[in-house]
This record gives sequence, C-alpha cells and structure tokens, in this order.
Amino acid sequence: MTSPETGAIVLVGPMGAGKTSIGRRVARDLGVGFSDTDKIVVRDHGPIPQIFVEHGEAHFRELEHHAVAEALRAGGVVALGGGAILDARTRSLLETHRVVLLTVSPQTVAGRLHGDDRPLLAGDDALERWHRIWTERRPLYDSVADVTFDTSRGPLSRVVDAVTAWVRGTDAPSTSPTTAVSSRSSKESS
Repeated sequence: MTSPETGAIVLVGPMGAGKTSIGRRVARDLGVGFSDTDKIVVRDHGPIPQIFVEHGEAHFRELEHHAVAEALRAGGVVALGGGAILDARTRSLLETHRVVLLTVSPQTVAGRLHGDDRPLLAGDDALERWHRIWTERRPLYDSVADVTFDTSRGPLSRVVDAVTAWVRGTDAPSTSPTTAVSSRSSKESS
C-alpha cells in the first residue's frame, strides 16, 4: 500500500475514460492495492441504477463520498466514479493525494459506452448527454488533477506505463500520451 506520506494515486475523469482498467494495471505495476469506488458502493448498497431509481442521485452521491473516503484510507490506486468530484467534501479529500485525470474524446467514448447501463446516460442520445456532463465537470476535474493523460488513442499499456512512470517520478516513455501537469500549489490555492 501507498505510505501515508505519499497518499493514494487517484484516477478521476469522465465515464468511459478507462479509470478502472488503467487503475488495476497501474496498481499491479506498482505492487499496491486497487479500489474502485463504484464497486464499493455496489458491494455495500446494491446496483447503482437501482440506487438512482429508488433514492435519487443526491443519495447516491452521499454513498459515493463515503466510498471515496474508505478507498483513500486504504491507499494504493483508487478509481473514482465520474461524478465523485461533484461533492466539495470529496474534492477536499483529494488534496493530500496524487490525482491523475484521464480524458477521452467523444469519438472514442462512443464505442466504450455502447450498451452501458449508466443512469445518467439512459435514454436517447447518450453521447450528447456524455458530452454535456464532461463539459460541465471538466473545470472540477482540472481543479483536482496533478497530471492529465488522454486515453483516446494507442494501446492501454501506453497510458498505464505513462501513469506508472509519473507516479514513480521517472520519465514516461517517448510514446506516452499527451500530459498537462498542474502544480500542487495551484490546486491548493483553488
């Protein structure tokens, strides 16, 4: 597990960016544990679509906040649900952790979300809803992120290698995806 001095490695980003797939592989490469906050909510409270239908989004976000807190306490690599950053308390929890924003283009995400049962994308034109949600949340993702990696192109292993290299503080491979590093001090001042 990650030591308390360095905190967890947290993956944030929109639905379909690959947070869970990449997170598992980064954790394996680093030899640390992996947590997915959506899976914690499902484990403790049942299917997410059912929570939305029976209790609404606000209740789900409360459960999600507690799942994030649990996962961060465990350390290692943590994949957050796409909307976890909507809660100011959750964003505050991220301040002492290394946060990786994974982005993805609308063209790429269209194939990844096909046949998905995400409550916020239910109904017609899921891609349009995804794009609206991404646009609305982007400033929040940027406010918590230390580094950004795009997952739209190339093999997944390339993104995994780039994230792992960033965490270790080594140079990422020359074929790494585009990154935009933001300083910790700019996160703390926001």
